[in-house]
Amino acid sequence: MTTTVHRACHLCEASCGLTFEVEGDRITSVRNDPDDPFSRGFCCPKGLALADLHHDPDRLTTPLVRRADGAFAPASWPEALDRAADGLARVIARHGLDALGVYLGNPVVHHLGAMLGTEVFRALFPTRNRYSANSQDATPHLLVNHLMFGMQLAHPVPDLDRARLLLVVGANPLVSNGSLMTAPRVGARLRAVQARGGKLVVVDPRRTETARLADEHLPLRPGADALLLLALAREVLAQGLEDRDFLARWCQGHERLPALLAPFTPERVAPHLGLGEGAAATVRRLARELATTRPAAVYLRLGPCVTATGGLAVWAGHLLNLLTGNLDRAGGVLFPEGPLSWLFRLPFARGSFDSHRSPQGRPEVGGEYPCSILAEQVERGLADPRAPEAVRAMVVFAGNPVLSAPNGRRLARALASLECLVAVDCYLGETARHAHVVLPPRSALHDGGCDPVFPHFAVEDVARWTPPVVPPPPGSVGEYEVIARLSAEVWRRAPRDRRRQPRLLGLLARAAPRLSPERLAALGLRLGSPAPLARAALESAPHGLPTRPLAEGRLARRLLTPDGRVALAPAPLVEDLARLVATLDAPPAPGGLVLVGRRQLRSNNSWLHNLPALLGPRNRCTLLVHPDDARARGLAHGGRAVVTSRVGAVEAEVEVSDELPPGVVSLPHGWGHAAHGHAGRACAATDGPSVNDLTDDALFDPLTGASVLNGVPVTVAAANPDQAAGRTTSTGVASG
Repeated sequence: MTTTVHRACHLCEASCGLTFEVEGDRITSVRNDPDDPFSRGFCCPKGLALADLHHDPDRLTTPLVRRADGAFAPASWPEALDRAADGLARVIARHGLDALGVYLGNPVVHHLGAMLGTEVFRALFPTRNRYSANSQDATPHLLVNHLMFGMQLAHPVPDLDRARLLLVVGANPLVSNGSLMTAPRVGARLRAVQARGGKLVVVDPRRTETARLADEHLPLRPGADALLLLALAREVLAQGLEDRDFLARWCQGHERLPALLAPFTPERVAPHLGLGEGAAATVRRLARELATTRPAAVYLRLGPCVTATGGLAVWAGHLLNLLTGNLDRAGGVLFPEGPLSWLFRLPFARGSFDSHRSPQGRPEVGGEYPCSILAEQVERGLADPRAPEAVRAMVVFAGNPVLSAPNGRRLARALASLECLVAVDCYLGETARHAHVVLPPRSALHDGGCDPVFPHFAVEDVARWTPPVVPPPPGSVGEYEVIARLSAEVWRRAPRDRRRQPRLLGLLARAAPRLSPERLAALGLRLGSPAPLARAALESAPHGLPTRPLAEGRLARRLLTPDGRVALAPAPLVEDLARLVATLDAPPAPGGLVLVGRRQLRSNNSWLHNLPALLGPRNRCTLLVHPDDARARGLAHGGRAVVTSRVGAVEAEVEVSDELPPGVVSLPHGWGHAAHGHAGRACAATDGPSVNDLTDDALFDPLTGASVLNGVPVTVAAANPDQAAGRTTSTGVASG
């Protein structure tokens, strides 16, 4: 018998509605759900491949433990949990709580059970060595939100459906479907801006899919985002176009901004922008358009966040929305109100900054250190048995830092040297292959619940309950149960730091394995804001409740600053400004090539490449090179090139394209499976290197600690004739 299940996709932030056809324990088809009130029939290729992911024969279904000879062997759940807990507890007993490292990958926030479970683990074991994918893409947003609004999760999103001018900086929503801007059907929404007489402006070094749709594309030099945005904010003030009533009502520090931004005149920043002649005039014109077009919105995402001035760029983006009075205004940027919004007023949502520093002097942001120091934190323990805070054991939850963090080869060597590494992962991927124990949770399609995160970043108010698609197999273990059982076992065996692990936490350790994520979510809905919501009400609406447009008047509920006003000039940002001012009179960046990454619609960070339906027939991990740069280096379209940075070299297929300006090359993010030993059959056969074998862990934003992944200096040369495809490693050296 065939049953039909409606459920939101959990692969990316867009959360598109899908319809599953199921026979027994097999998913026979996945298609878009035209009755979903949020996505309205839209879905991308990734969602349609969920059945392939669920039934992938390379997906792990049994725990693995490393034998004495280094090979993996299947193990029972009790055996694997015992081995993992013993290894972690021994390290804590010998070296203390801070010898334990914890890494959370991006998929954690897409799964209710994983998110609740990892919060339990981090509460029980509050090590300072906490890491996540945030420092690879979101830390500047979290820090600036914390400093300006008093809440790191107080994140306004563009009101796409009513905006008349949208400035998109360093984002490609036609591929990402919105990031920190949950927006299915984003292409239709952007075209609607233009159809109602509005304008779309995209700032990006590459002529991306979104830039090709735009009314205006500004191919900014990589890393110049903060200069451009601060100059725009200065011009709004210099032309007297700021919304004084809004600033007086909601903001403090407005009077300081003219002096702080005075150095960033259009003429001084123009030589650094890479926009050619007329750059200063462009800055003046765009500033006036932002201030006089009502409503308008500025949206920043990944590009600015992965530069050496990411924090300043995000600050400047907020300033533009504030100075023009477009924060908390319909058609500007608004605060979504999800069914669990009350949680965002709890202490974890406030965030933190610089409450302690790493041995390298990097500040924590939101309780986490940046990933760029993780390899060094492990190496310190190898060099000195008594090194404080050195990482000697790790738990990696649904993450793959070997491919997502800078200087991936160095990090891979470091992880392989740990005394104990536990990976909670469904694949034996590039990070999990170095583990001592791999704990594979069952497919997310076996479990249900309520999305705890992305309705709170959505461009409409949305509420849905996610049912299981297929019943869980006997003996399988869900994500929450895996983490809760591991947490309880480590707690039982490891000595406690009485100051940081009070006895009361023992109640949580004992209770956690018996808790149900679905029941906790239902309780959260009952306590929800703006109004309580019953789980039964959501379950009775299988496509989701009707959406509502975002509303004005929510700013007061998102402000947790001491005086209840937006801080326009927080001290850490003001102090960091001097670093950027010092570059204004320096010569423009010297010649040579710089590397930027790129995202792809059929990829999801470093996974989903084991699904042939998504891989397609051609190599998608190519090096984009401008025709002028290709000619100067003897590179041919379809040929091979060696790309070299300070930390390493890789070989890639060349794709000659004028999408990029001269001086900029691009490799996509998330590849490198063959070189780093992914056990999946399709992954092992893919061509293309990891871009993060080139990104440099010595390059970072001093304020936020975020890694510099865009604008990395590289050299490019034609590969040697004997370095044919298939005979090279990721270092570009013949492997034969």
